[in-house]
Amino acid sequence: MPKTKTSSSAKKRFKVTAGGKLLRRRAMKSHNLTKKTSKVKRRFSKDQPVAEANVRALKQMLGKRAGRN
Repeated sequence: MPKTKTSSSAKKRFKVTAGGKLLRRRAMKSHNLTKKTSKVKRRFSKDQPVAEANVRALKQMLGKRAGRN
């Protein structure tokens, strides 16, 4: 059986922690920042864990990177 390729879009957007958790970037930080408060912008900078409903599909897209837990 051939090797599965890692999805290029997924490897650019998600980070895998040492414990195998998947992290994503928060939305809304790319434009219109002048009307957002400093507190809100600071919150955007922290990575957010991926929802449980999406973990299985994402791990498949990331292949070896995500580990097969």
